[in-house]
Amino acid sequence: MKLPRLFRRLVPLVAALAALSAIPAAATTPDGQQADARRSFAVGPQYDSTHVYVALGTEQAFVASWVATFGGSTIGPVATQVTPTPSRTLSELVISPVGTLSVFDYTTPIPYPFGAERTGWLVTDLDRAVRAARADGASVLVAPFADPIGRDAVVQFPGGINAQLYVHTTAPNYPAPASVPENRVYLSPDAADAFLRSYRSFTGGRTVSDDRHADGAAIGLPGTRYRLVRLTSGFGDTAVVVTDGHLPHPFGRELTGYAVPDLGATLDRARSAGATVLWGPVTAGGRTSAMVEFPGGYIAELHAS
Repeated sequence: MKLPRLFRRLVPLVAALAALSAIPAAATTPDGQQADARRSFAVGPQYDSTHVYVALGTEQAFVASWVATFGGSTIGPVATQVTPTPSRTLSELVISPVGTLSVFDYTTPIPYPFGAERTGWLVTDLDRAVRAARADGASVLVAPFADPIGRDAVVQFPGGINAQLYVHTTAPNYPAPASVPENRVYLSPDAADAFLRSYRSFTGGRTVSDDRHADGAAIGLPGTRYRLVRLTSGFGDTAVVVTDGHLPHPFGRELTGYAVPDLGATLDRARSAGATVLWGPVTAGGRTSAMVEFPGGYIAELHAS
């Protein structure tokens, strides 16, 4: 009979179509580009904001100081609720040449675990990203919830590193920064390798360098050595600082490092805008860096190559 022969010919075609249908559809980013959901959920570093929680009543002073130092524009502030349980905050988005910041000035107590997340990452698909984070060894601290302009979740990577994932109902469109900010993560040797496996897998990142004898002068400990791992991915750059925890203030308190073309001139503008230089500048490991505290208590690392 001819039917079995036809059936045998159809089997490979059916299998191929089934495999094709199992591939996640490509998502469209706000810039109109296609992102392959199999590889990365990232959209672009301009959509990955550092979450800045300032002291009560200091939001305007912080934003004014930041923009005077780096330039940029703002959206807000607006009084809103951005957590799944009742709370109230003044929220403002700062889009600057060195990176994007989400600024929160809470007028109510901050519900747990908010305030401990470092960043907000725009993803192509929130539900898939949450499932992928779990599969990659992260914990979901806050299950997906609705906010006034989209949906969010909070995940924690090994070592206690929290990140907020989000999507917007209407896709945002922000300009790319002049320099990609550097997420700065401090970990113990016990947690570093588990974090790196999980974080690299979820972000689709790669290791740029892994220096086990980095100059301790860069973290306020001249004459010592530590491990410094540099990563890059669609979510931006990350510096993983692995130490014994014997760190002088303010190291470990900063969330993000910002590259500037002229560190001296930037520090002068920061001082004039009400910021305080806590440490440096010091040259180590091919860069000159300083630690700066802005009004409201936000501490940032600034550097120039």
